[in-house]
Amino acid sequence: MTTDKQILLGRIIGPHGLKGEVKIKSFTAEPLAVASYGPLTAPDGRMFRLTNARLQGEIVIAAIKGVTDRTLAESLKGLELKVDRDDMPETDDGEYYEADLIGLAVFDEGGDQVGEAMGFQNFGAGDLLEIRRTTGRTSFVPFAGNMVPEVDIEKGRIVLSETGLAVLTADDDQGAKP
Repeated sequence: MTTDKQILLGRIIGPHGLKGEVKIKSFTAEPLAVASYGPLTAPDGRMFRLTNARLQGEIVIAAIKGVTDRTLAESLKGLELKVDRDDMPETDDGEYYEADLIGLAVFDEGGDQVGEAMGFQNFGAGDLLEIRRTTGRTSFVPFAGNMVPEVDIEKGRIVLSETGLAVLTADDDQGAKP
């Protein structure tokens, strides 16, 4: 049974060898932990169990139960491996999973709601918080301390700094004629 909130633990980046093993970019604090959460779910609902996991540099090499040849392993390239949020350990104070932030209200420092957290993206330069604004538009803000100084899951809120708000609204006037 899967929940709406899932945590991305890794992504298959390609095959390894001829017997169906894969290379995995792990997003867990300890890379080999990606194989310790039990069955992992792909976006299409398929379940995968990793076995014989080992490190090669920073990449995890693992077998997948039922995958026995390179051709099948190649077909899995790019597949995201997730686990239900409920199956993850609880976090320490001040720590959270990105999935815990989705749906939280986003405020400016003055206390006005400016939107809702929709998700996270990373195009290579760091994590971006995707916000559906109260205007209906969707915008991104770098998820960094100087842009997002406060995250309070208990109160269900994320606060943007003045700089974060400026980034959020930077493109509001584009297309407007003087």
